[in-house]
Amino acid sequence: MPLTMLTRGQEGTVKKITGKDEVRAFLKSLGFVEGGTVSVVNEVGGNLIVKVKDTRIALSKGMAGRILV
Repeated sequence: MPLTMLTRGQEGTVKKITGKDEVRAFLKSLGFVEGGTVSVVNEVGGNLIVKVKDTRIALSKGMAGRILV
């Protein structure tokens, strides 16, 4: 399921990242790697603030939808 389906406080393991090579490379550079843990800190207007590798990152709904957990 996409990362956008997780609710505040929920944690998941990244299973796959979809999209073009450049999008996948960008998300990987932010710390989203297969097998990595990600948790939702907050949701604002459909956009997410997530915690990955002890860092908080804001993602648009579209970008978060490319991360499958």
